Amino acid sequence: MALNLSQKQAVVAELADVAGKALSLVAAEYAGLTVGQLTDLRKKARANGVVVKVAKNTLVSRAVEGTDYQCVQDALTGPLLYAFSKEDPGAAGRLIKEFVKANEKLKPRLVSIGGKAYPGSHVDVLASLPTREQALSMLLNVISQPATMLVRVLAEPASQVARVTQRVAEAKHLRLHIHGREA
Repeated sequence: MALNLSQKQAVVAELADVAGKALSLVAAEYAGLTVGQLTDLRKKARANGVVVKVAKNTLVSRAVEGTDYQCVQDALTGPLLYAFSKEDPGAAGRLIKEFVKANEKLKPRLVSIGGKAYPGSHVDVLASLPTREQALSMLLNVISQPATMLVRVLAEPASQVARVTQRVAEAKHLRLHIHGREA
């Protein structure tokens, strides 16, 4: 079904809004997928904070103009499905990677993050990015390690003094014990 001008403008505006807020993009060839499979993909996408859109490449090209995804404009050819991550940069990559395992007809074609475009094979790299919670946990671990080491360093002289004092006391006790027997 052909779209009229106002419908095309609405699609471009909606995609521009999504692209302007998205953290990453995966474009994949979807030829051969059934309507049921696409519906399942969209359902999983919503649950994972990913916006999945099927639109004409010319409309998507106009929508990504002026965004971080402008770099993909020249690669938009053929029937493509677009997955934009809204909250977690790796979410679209994980979604597509998992979906491909059960549906070989879905083929990642390109990945974009941080204003750079990569081939579809980089979907594994995108999928391996930590979630927000994992990244915060890693950051907390990095921040807490120096503090833990500082406490150990500051406590070490006191430990050394305690060990030396204990050894001196043991030596005195041993001398008293030896001298006490000889007397």
